[in-house]
This record gives sequence, structure tokens and C-alpha cells, in this order.
Amino acid sequence: MKNDERGSAFALPFESCKRKVNVEREEIYVTQASMPSYDEFTEAVRPLWSSRMITNMGCFHEELEKRLREYLEVPEVSLMVNGHMSLEMAIQMMGFPEGAEVITTPFTFISTTHAIVRNRLKPVFCDIKPSDGTIDETKIEDLITERTVAILPVHVYGNVCSVHIIQQIADKYGLKVIYDAAHAFGVRYKGKGIGNYGDISIFSFHATKVFNTIEGGAATFQKHDYYDRLYNLKNFGIRDEELVAEVGANAKMNEFCAVMGLCNLRHISDVVSRRKARCMEYRGYLSNVPGIRFFEEDPNVEGNYGYFPVIIEESCSLGRNEIYNLLKRNNIFSRKYFYPLVPDQECYKGQYQRNALQNAEKLAESILVLPLYEEMKPETVERVADIIRAGVSGVKPV
Repeated sequence: MKNDERGSAFALPFESCKRKVNVEREEIYVTQASMPSYDEFTEAVRPLWSSRMITNMGCFHEELEKRLREYLEVPEVSLMVNGHMSLEMAIQMMGFPEGAEVITTPFTFISTTHAIVRNRLKPVFCDIKPSDGTIDETKIEDLITERTVAILPVHVYGNVCSVHIIQQIADKYGLKVIYDAAHAFGVRYKGKGIGNYGDISIFSFHATKVFNTIEGGAATFQKHDYYDRLYNLKNFGIRDEELVAEVGANAKMNEFCAVMGLCNLRHISDVVSRRKARCMEYRGYLSNVPGIRFFEEDPNVEGNYGYFPVIIEESCSLGRNEIYNLLKRNNIFSRKYFYPLVPDQECYKGQYQRNALQNAEKLAESILVLPLYEEMKPETVERVADIIRAGVSGVKPV
């Protein structure tokens, strides 16, 4: 068999990969990826076909780092293959001793804790604030021991942590502050880009985020020597053709992803604006529904409207799981984001000291993230809200 024949024998028709949509049974998912037009992207990647240079910190990679420094208003940006590796590399770069403790939140995506544990460090879970879901800064000091080396808070749903108080605590005890800002792309706090706080912040550019590079991530920081260290760690430690300066991994962003990022960055203002409009519509429809609460809004925060979480309180006539299932029966797929808590996941259960986490436990049992994306139509928001309101009021069976 010739090579071209052998390849075609294994090739699947593109038609088999096309999503089959039943128009009469529309399914609404919790998110959709932001994408430029097909023509815009294909035109942007055209130079890659002539150059055949699609990796190793190429022209588009460099241009995206430059544009992100400007948009995020930060001195330094290091692009990575994804948000998780950005965090894992950021922690590794600090050179913490094996077994050292990192104070973090239990209310987060599992990646946050994995990055700590994969660096052979010990996560110490601190409770959160019910007002916004972020780490409770008033409980951090009680958890600090002689083994503590860092605080790793999360700007969950783009809600900003108490950055100034956290920094004061870190300065007092000589700790590093590493922010998981995966949800906070473009968020500004008191007129300042969120990536400027702490020693380093990491962002996720996953397809589900407000801004995506298909798959990708980045770290932002003040110190230029961090850039060199991260460069080594994400590129096998290679500095030139004959020099490997240290042991590194392969966590580079490729040129195709960088091009997608450059295209999406052109439209980010419109994306945020449209998502904001949908959030305001949700609030209008659901604000008077008994037992449904929203997180408190901070007037000092310019948000990115990446998520629309609601809290289903005990006073609601339907529980969180009941509303989740009600929506699912109507082909609307919300998400219990984040449930269960990280220390209750099978891979961590019983491994680490279980501090008092009452607020986090309660929030995990009551949180529900509703569908939100910039292509979402106002009538779709109304449909989701109507189903919730009807279910809670018991006016009609759904």
C-alpha cells in the first residue's frame, strides 16, 4: 500500500466530525467558545503555511505576548501551553522545599491544588467568604506555620480577592503570593490590571474562558528574571543550540494558538460587552425569585463577566440539585461549579488536615453556574430564567 493510500485508509470523513444538531431539541450548554470569523482566522494563519514555522516562540507568539502586556497592563507576560502548566511552572520557579505548605482555597477547579501537589508541596485549605467565594483573608494567619512558604488565592468567577490585606500578611511572614487568575482575564481592580498583584498571577486561555487561544495560558509578573526562569522551564531549559541551562519541560504555546489569541483579542471588548448585557438580563429576571442570591458586586472591580453563578439558598422552594435537573430536563446544561470541594475529591479525600470549611461547604452545595456566552440571545436568557422561576413558584410543571 502506498503512503497516500495508507493515510486515506485511516482518515475519517470530515462530515463524521460535524456536530449533529436537532433544531427541535435545542441544547443550551453552560458556555461556548469565543471565535473570530472563519475567514479572519484562516487569513491570519496563512503565513504559517509558507513559513512552516509553527512553534518555538515564533513571530505570532512574540506578538501576542506584546499585545497581552498592553491589554493586561502588566510589565511581563510569559505564554504557556495552558493555564495549569502556567501555575505549575510558576510554583516550580519559586524553588520551595519539598513538603512545604501553601495556603489555598478549597473552592476552586482541581487544577489549582494539583499544581501544588505535583510540585511536592502540601496544600493547606482556608475557608472562603460567602459574599464572593474568594479566600477569607481573616483566616489565613491562623493557618501559617514555620513550614508555610506561600499563599495561593483564586479570583473565583473573576471576583477579586482582598489583594492588599493578603499582601500585608505575606510581607509580615515573608511569604510568596501566587494568584490563580484563570477566571480574571482583563479584570481591573481600582483601575489597575489584576495581573499586577502578588509575586505572579496565572491566566487560563482555555476554550471555555472569556478570552481563549484554543488552549493556552500565561503568567504575569513584575520581575524580568522570572521571564528567563519560566522560559527555561517551558522550553526544556534550552538557551541556544548547544546550551541546556536547567531541567525543564515542554510547555510552549504554538503559533496556531497564538494566532487565535491575536484574533480573539481584537474582539475582546465586544465579547465582554455582550456577556455583560446577558448578565444584566439574568439579574433582572431572577432578582426577585425567593431563595436565589447573587454574589456581591465590588464597585472597585471592572469585571469580565466570564460566568453567571447563582446561589440557591435553603429558603428556596427547590434545592440546587432540583434546579440543575429541572434545567437539564429542558436541555439546558448548567454546572455545579465547584462541587464537590477539592479536599472531598476522591484523589485527596482524607489526605490533608480538614480545617473548618463551613462557608466553602455551604457554597459548594448551593452554587449553580448558568449558561453564558457572547453569542447567547436575550430570548435564551429569558427561557432559562422562565424555567427557573416557574419551577421555584410551582406555577406549572416543566
